[in-house]
Amino acid sequence: MRIPLHSEPLEPGTIAARRAAFTLTEIMVAMAIFALAIGGAIYAHLFGLRMHGITQSKLSSTQGAQSTLNRVKDEIRTAKIVDIGNGNAASFSEIGLNLLQKGNAVQIYATTNTNTFVRYYLDDAKDELRRVESGVAGSAVVAAFITNQVAFQAEDYRGNVLTNNQNNRVIRMTLEFYQLQYPMVKIGPGKLYDYYRLQTKITRRAL
Repeated sequence: MRIPLHSEPLEPGTIAARRAAFTLTEIMVAMAIFALAIGGAIYAHLFGLRMHGITQSKLSSTQGAQSTLNRVKDEIRTAKIVDIGNGNAASFSEIGLNLLQKGNAVQIYATTNTNTFVRYYLDDAKDELRRVESGVAGSAVVAAFITNQVAFQAEDYRGNVLTNNQNNRVIRMTLEFYQLQYPMVKIGPGKLYDYYRLQTKITRRAL
């Protein structure tokens, strides 16, 4: 039986009215699907916000660390003499010949005058990379939250650690961090911190 189309309201209880309406089951299924879609959209949005915050913190940390350590690279590039060794704020001991040129400190001379220098060294007690300059009292923190104990080593062009002070050597600087620091960020349950490594190779311009 064909039901004629018309623009007038359908009479309750008629066949046309029963065919045009939704059943209770259909409404419940539609509401459940709609709720799942809304919940998924909200969860995806919250997950995106969380990932954005973590990624932004990591990028800010890396960018800040690189900006801070650019000073080390610039001073080594313009140096006349660079020595690898072990030291602290008060003293420095250069690695001898026939020994692997690697240590916790590097001493940089801008000229051939060895009485004027800049020293970068790892402070194991404070887990910091610090900078000390001849004629200046005290030392300054360059980077914090560092886990490794050997930060500097001299290599040849193939990446092999040298046992001598050849003129065209490459200085590798490696810093391993256990905490984001630019800015300091607490991540995840239990306020855990991400580990990351910053590594660069530097060669003096005036060989």
